[in-house]
Amino acid sequence: MKIVASISQGLEKEGAKELIELGAKSVKASRRHISFEADMACLYRIHLRARLSFRFLREIVKFTCHGPNQLYDGVQRLIDWENWLQPRQSFRVDVTGFGEGLSHTHFTALQVKNAIIDLQRERWGSRSSIDLNNPDICFHLHLSNYQAVLSVDGSNSSLHKRGYRPAVGMAPIKETLAAGLMRMTEWDGTKNLVDPLCGSGTFLIEGVSMLLGIASGMDRQFLFKNWPDFDISFWNKELQMAKKIKPLNKKLSKIIGCEVDEMIAHSASENVRKAGLKDYIEIINCPFQEFQLPPGLGFLICNPPYGKRIGDENELPNLYKQLGEYCKTQASGWDLWLLNGNPKLSKYLGMKASRRFQVNNGSIDCRWLNYKIK
Repeated sequence: MKIVASISQGLEKEGAKELIELGAKSVKASRRHISFEADMACLYRIHLRARLSFRFLREIVKFTCHGPNQLYDGVQRLIDWENWLQPRQSFRVDVTGFGEGLSHTHFTALQVKNAIIDLQRERWGSRSSIDLNNPDICFHLHLSNYQAVLSVDGSNSSLHKRGYRPAVGMAPIKETLAAGLMRMTEWDGTKNLVDPLCGSGTFLIEGVSMLLGIASGMDRQFLFKNWPDFDISFWNKELQMAKKIKPLNKKLSKIIGCEVDEMIAHSASENVRKAGLKDYIEIINCPFQEFQLPPGLGFLICNPPYGKRIGDENELPNLYKQLGEYCKTQASGWDLWLLNGNPKLSKYLGMKASRRFQVNNGSIDCRWLNYKIK
C-alpha cells in the first residue's frame, strides 16, 4: 500500500532514514512529505515507533479532477464505500491543496461529504454522522495539478502529541521536530547531554527515548483499527515488539536540563516523570550561568528564544552573549547545537558555526547550528 508521511521541512532526509529502519520500501522524500510502500505490519510499526513524522496517510484512490462535479462523481464511483464506511460509523474530511473550482478547503470538504452521504442514503436509506473531534474514520483529500488523492489517516490527531507533555513552556518545540534535531546530532549516550535553556525538557526526553527505543505511540488510539482490513494478529505482534525497551550495554553519561523559571522547571520534571525517564534525566532550577557542567565532554543543546513568539528582541542579544561566553569559558571541547530563528541574534554568540541545517519550527524559518567549542 502507498503511504505518505508528513514531516517538518528540513527533516525529510532523517525521516526517510527512520522509515527505512522500520521496514518501509520505495522511500522517496520531497518537501515536507515522504512517500513509501508498506505492508500492514509495517504500517502498524511506524505508527507505534516512528518519532519524526506527525501524520501517515494511506492512499485509497487517485483520479483526475477538473472541478466540483468531477470530484463528487469520482468520490462516489471509485471507492468501495460498502467496505470503507458503514452508515453506523462517523467520519471527518480534511482537505489540503486547491483545484479548478475548488479554491476553498471548506467547500471542497463539503463536496466530499455530500458525495458520501448522498450515496449512503440512496444505497442504504441511512447515513453516517459527521464527527470533527473523534471520528471512526478520517478521510483526507489532497488536490494538486488536476489530481485528487483520497486517503485515510491512521490517527485522529498529530503524532507529535506523545502524551507526556501536558505541562509546557511558553513556546515549546514540537516533539517530532525535537526528535529529528536530536537524531541529527548523532548523540549516542556516551557523552554528556545538557540543555542550558531546557523549557519543557523536550530535547532531552526525545533524545533519551530514541536511545532506549521507547515507542512513541504506545498510549495512542489509532483510527486504522476501524479500517476494513485491520489485522488484529499483526497488530498484537507489533504491539508486543514495541513494548520492549533496548537494553543498554553501557551506563549513560549525565543528562541534565537547566531552567531558570521555577514553575517551568517543575513542569519539565513532571514531563520527564510522565515519560518514564526520571532515572535518566535531571532537571535543575537555576540560570545556566551558575551551572557547573559535569566532567568529561558532551553536547550542549538548546532552543533559545528568538523574539518571534517569546522574548524581547532588543533584550535577547545579551542572552546570546552570555551563552557564548559560557560556552567558551566552561565548555571547551564540547559541541553546541542551537536552533536559531533569528540570524541577527546568533552573531552575538561570538562563535562560527561549523555546520548549519535549514529547518522549519512551525512557520518560522530556522537554522540548526552546530558549533565546535574551543
